Amino acid sequence: MRVVIVGASLAGTRTAQALRMKGFDGTITLISDEDRPPYDRPPLSKEHLRAGPPASPTPLLDQALDVDLRLGTTAVRLDTRAREVQTGTGERLRYDRVVLATGSRPRTWPLAAGRSGILMLRTVADADLLRAALEERPRVAVLGGGFIGSEVAAAARERGLDVTIIEMLPAPMSASLGPQAGHLLGRLHAEHGVDLRCGTTVTQVRGAGRVEQLVLADGTVLHADLVVVGIGAVPATGWLADSGLDVTDGVRCDEHLRAIGPGDVYAAGDVANWPHPLFGRLRVEHWTNAQEHAALVAAAIVGDVRPADAVPYVWSDQYGRRIQIVGRPHASHAATIIEDAESGRHVAVYQDQGQVRGVLTIDAPKSMLRGRRAIAGGQSAEELIAGLGLTGRAPSSA
Repeated sequence: MRVVIVGASLAGTRTAQALRMKGFDGTITLISDEDRPPYDRPPLSKEHLRAGPPASPTPLLDQALDVDLRLGTTAVRLDTRAREVQTGTGERLRYDRVVLATGSRPRTWPLAAGRSGILMLRTVADADLLRAALEERPRVAVLGGGFIGSEVAAAARERGLDVTIIEMLPAPMSASLGPQAGHLLGRLHAEHGVDLRCGTTVTQVRGAGRVEQLVLADGTVLHADLVVVGIGAVPATGWLADSGLDVTDGVRCDEHLRAIGPGDVYAAGDVANWPHPLFGRLRVEHWTNAQEHAALVAAAIVGDVRPADAVPYVWSDQYGRRIQIVGRPHASHAATIIEDAESGRHVAVYQDQGQVRGVLTIDAPKSMLRGRRAIAGGQSAEELIAGLGLTGRAPSSA
């Protein structure tokens, strides 16, 4: 059997590894559009940007693994009838099973056109450029207060740089976490000297070829030598336009991560859109999700078919604090927030009709684990909150 895996970040490489661990002895071709061997991405917005010697990216693929790794190769078309992946060089790779693990790409910012000093972060090459720019000690503006933007801001502040975050929402991540939890995350930035500008956008970029100033919607002019754009991502499915697959917000799959339609196409990681038994259709851009999907897809290919039902989990490290989210919290859910100022441990529990739907924790890993078990086990929010055993400010509803 021939398996072609398109995309060599976490989901793709872990699928190849899992296939071999399960005894698969067929051909595995792994396609990467980057010129360097696969590596782990989370450190790129954290350790890689900090002062001191740069950290080398952690490799993902053991060279001894029997995989045909095609570096610097772009997949441009999927022919599901002929069972072929066409590359940018015109080569056609035949498959019996194909795994789509192309991930997501950063949303572009129209105002960046024609200006230097405006960067995005996805690859290690991007991280190297950003690190070099930070060494010049610029005034930094970060567009977007999500995890990537927040981690870049934290790394820049650790270098002692002037940092402004510009966020169109009333508070960072408030669309998913609600205003109170969003303000809790925003306060973390403010406590570390970040100028946080929420509820506004950039309407104009000034500078002769290079960014010098940003004009906000309220007319405020900010000086900036470096702008880092972190305004979200979109699934990398453009090359699948004529494949016949449903690529509405990613590759739409069944509960086993098999693409709807042909029975020999799977998707894993950021690009997969699948029905979760607790949360409905999801497309999740998290490291752990990619890892879990890889194991399930590899198992399905060798005949051990299981549903993708793990509770989503994501973490972020900012200013020496560990932020963790489990489940699928939403601003529309009733939220109980417990702040323990003395210990610095904070927890938000999100519920819908009494059931726990998500948990946000700051430096409270045990509470996160309890929350994950509560979501998977259908525990009530009341039971979870009572069992957390946190002290501090009385719970409040967001």
